[in-house]
Amino acid sequence: MAEDLEEDFEEGEGSEEASESPSKKLPIKKILIIVLPILLLAGAGAGVYFSGLLDKLTGKKDELPAAETAAAPPPPKAVQAASFMDLPEMLVNLQTTGRKQAFLKLRVALELEAVTDQPRVEQMLPRIIDNFQIYLRELRVEDLQGASGMHLLREELLTRVNAAVKPVKVNDVLFKEMLVQ
Repeated sequence: MAEDLEEDFEEGEGSEEASESPSKKLPIKKILIIVLPILLLAGAGAGVYFSGLLDKLTGKKDELPAAETAAAPPPPKAVQAASFMDLPEMLVNLQTTGRKQAFLKLRVALELEAVTDQPRVEQMLPRIIDNFQIYLRELRVEDLQGASGMHLLREELLTRVNAAVKPVKVNDVLFKEMLVQ
């Protein structure tokens, strides 16, 4: 009796597998036929929406230009002639590891925001030169090599001069002469 049940069970499995195989493939095809076009339409709709074509098709006005006109930048200030002020020539010895000394000869000009700032900068000239001397004496010859070394030197000198002459603003430090020996 147990053997008969096993045979019936095995026969039932085989018949179910045979009947399920065609039915499994059919729903997958139906699902792909239905779902794939829906996904394609949704993707195309999202593309049209995010590209802004939908706004043009529906006649919706663009709100961006209105926002730009409302937040228009203030009119530019009257352009003043740049004012330049030469600093005295500086000669400093650089840090070295050996017995041979290295020197830096430097002449710079400061670009001021306005001509009226020159008296304040002249008043603070001893402090500016002191700040420059202290910084320059800490440098090594390797620190001054290449464009990156020059750029770093310019930025450091600009930071120090702006700190010394505050509230006056110096726009740039211009190298007139620089000699490393």
